[in-house]
Amino acid sequence: MAGFDGRTILVTGASGGIGGTTVRRLVRDGATVLAGGRNLDELAALAEETGATPLAFDLTSEDEVRTAIEGRDIWGVVNCGGWGGTIETPQEADIDVFDKVMAINTRGSLLVTKYASREMIRLGGGAIVNVSSQASLVALHGHIAYGSSKAALDNITRVSALELGPHGIRVNSVHPTVVMTEMSAWYWGRPDIEGPFLKAMPLGRWATEDEIAGPIAFLLSDEASMISGVHLPIDGGYTAQ
Repeated sequence: MAGFDGRTILVTGASGGIGGTTVRRLVRDGATVLAGGRNLDELAALAEETGATPLAFDLTSEDEVRTAIEGRDIWGVVNCGGWGGTIETPQEADIDVFDKVMAINTRGSLLVTKYASREMIRLGGGAIVNVSSQASLVALHGHIAYGSSKAALDNITRVSALELGPHGIRVNSVHPTVVMTEMSAWYWGRPDIEGPFLKAMPLGRWATEDEIAGPIAFLLSDEASMISGVHLPIDGGYTAQ
């Protein structure tokens, strides 16, 4: 795969598992990486490990997003910042939780795209990858808030690909299945949930962070120079059924 020498890429949610692994992958591929997130200690540790530049801001604050991004020579973006909320059905939905999930996963990604794309247009182009989810492609029990936020993000991907394409900016999304981290194990690790789900998945196993970071790097790269507006499942074939 072609490298990213001389290109600055902002990765939000860099203190998380997929975000951190994506930072490591892009640094290894030659990118200058801005590691965005809220946890200063984790961002500092990641920066020390990788050489990435920590960039602290709150995705729910337009002022903080604008201040963090404006005037920077950003070529690429990975919108990886997100929050899972709670497992609830429509009739149980906590609207405060729903609003927070939408504010982080959807509104936050739009804010980053809004301000980063202005800098990318100034520089003459680039690429954006939004980290969506299998939950936007199929109905999953208890995922009314999270799935809705990612489905809305998918429309942001499509419209952004349409609007930014004439400026030389490609916009795509990846749709991972579960990466079994401590954060996800409380639900997906339950035998009554994990067993039936993996039985229904053709590959029959959870994804790793590296298996998500690789396709993200590909979609950012020049090897994907004619790919825009695509929604790429990374789900072991689950949503193909």
